Amino acid sequence: MSLTFAIGDIHGCIDPMMRMIERVEAYAPAGKIVFLGDYVDRGPDSRSVIERLVAGPSSPDWQWITLKGNHEDMLTGAHDGRHAESWWLENGGIETLASYGGALPPEHLRWMESLPFIHTDQHRIFVHAGVREGRYLEEQTPHDLMWIRFPDGVSGEYWGKHLVHGHTPSASNPRIWGNRTNVDGACVFGGRLACAVFDDEVPGGPVEFLTVRP
Repeated sequence: MSLTFAIGDIHGCIDPMMRMIERVEAYAPAGKIVFLGDYVDRGPDSRSVIERLVAGPSSPDWQWITLKGNHEDMLTGAHDGRHAESWWLENGGIETLASYGGALPPEHLRWMESLPFIHTDQHRIFVHAGVREGRYLEEQTPHDLMWIRFPDGVSGEYWGKHLVHGHTPSASNPRIWGNRTNVDGACVFGGRLACAVFDDEVPGGPVEFLTVRP
């Protein structure tokens, strides 16, 4: 059985992330981890989170896919002039700068800038925030994929696939709403770091959730 593990918003919470990776690797001898974005800002150690993600999996039996979240977009935009620096700093950037001692290394900025917005497989769509219905999947914009929010209870058809995302935090997450799973357990706000486990051969929602406390 081939498995995919989708981990929600981390926001600089290095200890829960490391414990979650350990739980995932104890769950199966091999598989794929999709990190759903928002690795930086608000939490205590964004630098360590990025360093661990850049290093990649410790075993060739594992594949990591790191998607871009809106906080990576704000951070890189503040550095290249696309966004106001004050907007990023007011939304958790102060904590990120502190973890870096005041300046981010260029290689980390390049890594965040190059992150993909979406990952799809046979049965599922993985994005940071969501998708906009009424457009073809290939017509979704980066803003849609990183910034859109769903009200509780809303589900769509999603081109016959199950949609997996983070971005909208709640201590009640992870939760399944029809054809949609929200994996943002509000870890940085005192909730849980959450992971949804999917059987790659079986359509639909997760077979299990894993969670760790901050």
